[in-house]
Amino acid sequence: MDDKFWNKVARTFGKAGGFPFPINDTVIELTKTLVTEEEGTFITKIFRKPSMNMDEIKSRTDLDTESIKKILYLLMDKGIVAGSQSRRTGIMVYTLMNFLPGIFEYSFMKGESGEREKKLAVIYEKLFNEMTELTQNNYDTLVEQYKKVPFMDRIVPVEKQIEVQTESVLPYEEIKKLVENSDVIAVSNCYCRHHKDLLDEHCKIDAPKLNCMQLGKNAKFAIEHGFAKSVSKEEAMKILREAEDAGLVHKAIHANGNPEKVEAAICNCCKCCCDTFQLHYRGIMPIKSLTSYIAKVNEDACVGCGTCVNMCPAEAPELVDTIAIIDENRCIGCGVCAHHCPEEAITLERTGPRQVFVPPPKLKQN
Repeated sequence: MDDKFWNKVARTFGKAGGFPFPINDTVIELTKTLVTEEEGTFITKIFRKPSMNMDEIKSRTDLDTESIKKILYLLMDKGIVAGSQSRRTGIMVYTLMNFLPGIFEYSFMKGESGEREKKLAVIYEKLFNEMTELTQNNYDTLVEQYKKVPFMDRIVPVEKQIEVQTESVLPYEEIKKLVENSDVIAVSNCYCRHHKDLLDEHCKIDAPKLNCMQLGKNAKFAIEHGFAKSVSKEEAMKILREAEDAGLVHKAIHANGNPEKVEAAICNCCKCCCDTFQLHYRGIMPIKSLTSYIAKVNEDACVGCGTCVNMCPAEAPELVDTIAIIDENRCIGCGVCAHHCPEEAITLERTGPRQVFVPPPKLKQN
């Protein structure tokens, strides 16, 4: 097939939502690595909209039902298409993924290290470098556009160090409620840390890898297609506590990136690997999160050890005259600083829903 065909396949992925990628040689190379010509032909013919049920798919092809299911299953095994039952109708719906978020995560979630995965890791890294150049060269325009993009995640604070105010809601109870309310829970490899491993850029804090969680119907899909394994609620809570002790941030990911919808996953993120933090520090995207907490420092108890400065993934604290000062505009309310403060000089205060928007840094251009 010629480049015109692969350009069409890439544009079909791009229309599925997520981050808007300009179609260039790198995106074409990524597309060719992800799908075969047969799969690409099927995708462009079928997915005129991101989500389709079987009747809609049948109306767009002469293939019989078994042939359709075979291709769909192969695409779901690759994480190119996600399949789940509609909560409203019970009908199976097949959704085409975009390059990011979507295909990127599923490409590395299984923790495989074959030639395909290594090639994808290199291509995505090249794509991220190009994204840095694109944002930096169009900084003011893109930052204004990012302000209009919906929030993709919600910060769920760690277990300890909350100052209870008008509500007796503990962060531990909040994360525990997400787990308890899920009928199915699955855990997989952290795709971000595995992506870095494939590039020989290992996690700087040696964080555990098997701690990416899918909930509900997302978990069912991930288990069925080998992306994750089922875990009990007790096992899930143990994994989350280990993540807290490692200094990781709990992020609740919502269906369709809409915080008003049910939580689809819980990520446990480190600054050095997590793609959302990395996309920020590489000058590509803002930190854009929803939270309900903010960190507060007891200056009388603070000894200026710098633990919070070293561990905060959002770089909110800094030492001023040997006292930790929190930049409230950067604080995402994750509680990592409070959980790890050796003097217990930091607490979390509940603020109610709060939006955090930190523009990407302006980088020095060569």
